[in-house]
Amino acid sequence: MMDIRKLSEDFEVRILTAEDVDMVFAVYQGNPDYFRHMNDVPERSGVLEDMSALPKGKTAEDKKFLGFFGEKGLTAVMDLILGYPDEVTAFIGLFMMERSLQGRGIGSTIIREAERFLKKEGYQSIRLAYIRGNPESEGFWYKNGFHPTGTEIDAESYTMIVMEKQL
Repeated sequence: MMDIRKLSEDFEVRILTAEDVDMVFAVYQGNPDYFRHMNDVPERSGVLEDMSALPKGKTAEDKKFLGFFGEKGLTAVMDLILGYPDEVTAFIGLFMMERSLQGRGIGSTIIREAERFLKKEGYQSIRLAYIRGNPESEGFWYKNGFHPTGTEIDAESYTMIVMEKQL
């Protein structure tokens, strides 16, 4: 059994639950550009949907909707799907930082720690997707060593660019 608390040496990591909706919603509200690129607005019900959403063929056991906590509370939210799209890949469905902490290298630190942890757990790559036209997300993932796979996913009102990094 994976001990997700070891995902970070710098932050307390735990699975977020319905009791944490208001905390997560506050992080969502602090990132309106993310939702604008999706032609959406943050809502509490969206937090609950994100906490339970699964790709086809995955179970709740494969999903870790995580909170990274620092001195000032919830620092980042990560939706991590293990073994997707294949057994040796972990998928980051969402990674969002508390707005006031962005631009300080904290997000990159969290990603590097997650990479080390997942590699020790036997994963060979991490995959994710960002919304085309979101330069902040694109720049963050490139800076952290992710590269487009050539796959694009068309959603109703936006296109997602799939990226991957070998561990």
